[in-house]
Amino acid sequence: MNLVYGIKDKPKFGQMLIFALQQVLAILAATIAVPAIVGNGMSASAALFGAGVGTIVYQLFTKFRSPVFLGSSFAFIGSMVTAFAGAVSASAGFAGLIIGAVFAGLVYVVIAIIIKIAGVKWIDKLMPPVVIGPTVALIGLSLAGAAISDVFSYGPVDANGSFIMTSNIWASFICAMVTLLVVIIVSVYGKKMAKMIPFIIGILAGYVVAAIFTVCGIPVIDFSLFSDLQFIAVPEFTFIEAMKGVKELDGSYFATVAVAYIPVAFVVFAEHIADHKNLSTIIDTDLLTDPGLHRTLLGDGVGSIVGAIFGGCPNTTYGESVGCVAITRNASVVTITTAAIMCIVISFFGPFVAFLDSIPGCVMGGVCVTLYGFIAVSGLKMIQMVDLGQNKNLFVVASILIPGIGGMAMAIGKVTITAIACALILGIIVNLVVSKAKDE
Repeated sequence: MNLVYGIKDKPKFGQMLIFALQQVLAILAATIAVPAIVGNGMSASAALFGAGVGTIVYQLFTKFRSPVFLGSSFAFIGSMVTAFAGAVSASAGFAGLIIGAVFAGLVYVVIAIIIKIAGVKWIDKLMPPVVIGPTVALIGLSLAGAAISDVFSYGPVDANGSFIMTSNIWASFICAMVTLLVVIIVSVYGKKMAKMIPFIIGILAGYVVAAIFTVCGIPVIDFSLFSDLQFIAVPEFTFIEAMKGVKELDGSYFATVAVAYIPVAFVVFAEHIADHKNLSTIIDTDLLTDPGLHRTLLGDGVGSIVGAIFGGCPNTTYGESVGCVAITRNASVVTITTAAIMCIVISFFGPFVAFLDSIPGCVMGGVCVTLYGFIAVSGLKMIQMVDLGQNKNLFVVASILIPGIGGMAMAIGKVTITAIACALILGIIVNLVVSKAKDE
C-alpha cells in the first residue's frame, strides 16, 4: 500500500493530535464495551486507561515498529465473568481479573521464548496465505453482524430476522448512513488533511444529525451522561479494589481462573498471528520477522497484564486500529503512541469521557461498516496470491470461510473456542492433509 505516513514518519504536532484522536475514536466503542458487558462494577474509564498503558508497553517491546493499538479483548469476556462468578466477593473477583491476565500473559511469554529459539519459518509453513487470507477475511466478516446491529441500534426484529423500522430505528439508520457516506466521500474525494481524518469528520456529521433528531424528540443521544459530571475524576483502577480481596483467595480459585484464562490465550495467539500478517501486508513489512513475532507476543502478553492491573481487561491488537491505518494510509507509530497517551489523559476528564460515551452506537456502526469491511478485503487480497484453480486450495479456503461464517464456535467445559479459532484450526488441518498433493 502507498502509505502517506510510514512507520517512522512523524506528522506535525497539531496534525498528529488529530490523527491520534481518530485512532481513539476507532477503538473506543469496543474498548469500553467489554467492562460494560462483564459488569460487576468495572470502570470504562479505567479500561481506557489500561488500553493506553498496554499499548505503550506493546510499543516498547516491539521497538516502536508495529503501528497498532491494543484494546480490551472480547475473547476473554467469558473468562472474566468466570473470575467474578467463582469469587467469594467482588473484591476477590477483581483480584481474579489480574491473576487471570497474568496466566494469559505467561502463555504468551512461553510461546515467545519457543519462537525466539525455533524461529518463525514453521509458522509460514503451518499458516501460508491460503490459510491466513481467509482467516483475516473472516475476522472482518464475523464483525459484520455487530456493525449492522449498531446501525439499527439493536432494534426489534420480526420473525424473519428483519429490523422493524420504527421512527427510532429510522433515525438510527439515517445517522449511520450519513456517517458512512461522509466517511466514504471524504476518504475518496477529500483533499490533503481532510482525507487523513475521514472518521473524525464522519462521526461529527453523524453526531450532529443525531443531535437534531434528539432535539426533535427522537432520543438518539443520551445527553443525561453530561449531568453531575466531575471535571477531573480518577478512574476506579482494578488493582485498588483487588488489594481488598487478595486475602479471600484460595488454591481452588486460582485453579478456576487458570482454567478459564489459559486455554483462551492459546486461541488468541492464533488470532494474534492473523492480525499481524494482515498489518504486515498493509505496511509492506513482515512484522513476524521485524521486529519479530516473539517481540509482538511479549508486547501483547505483558501489555495485557499491565492493562488488566489498571482496567481489569486483557488487551489485544485491534482490527479497528488496523482498518484505520489501511483507510487513512497513516502507519506512523508516533500517532499510535500519541493515541495511547491520549487515552490515559482523557480517562481522567469526566466531560470528555462523557462525550465519547454519548456518541450513539448507530454513528459508530456507520464507521465500523468501513473498518470491518477493510479487514475483510485485506484478507481477500491475500487470497489473490493463491491459485484457486487448484482444488486443494479451494478446499482449504472453503473449510475456513464456511465454518467461520456459520458460527462454528464450541464450548468445552468453561472454555469457549471462538468460530474464528475453530475455522483457523480446521483450515490448518485441511492444509496439512492436502499440501502434499500434486498440482492439477
